[in-house]
Amino acid sequence: MKKINKAKIKINGKKCLINPKMTLKKVITRFKIPLDKVAIELNENIIDKKKLNKIKLNDKDKIEIVHFIGGG
Repeated sequence: MKKINKAKIKINGKKCLINPKMTLKKVITRFKIPLDKVAIELNENIIDKKKLNKIKLNDKDKIEIVHFIGGG
């Protein structure tokens, strides 16, 4: 029986299992997060949204996603 490895990450404090080396773009798409209304932090570093497709996630990565809310 073939063992399937999964990477354990945290998104906004919730544990998730993903395929190893999955891109940040694929994770954002998988969770249906609207890119135009969020800021993304990976391991305490703010991420340029233009680079989401190039960033591969690793075991124990921590992602924080902050949604913008209008107000006055």
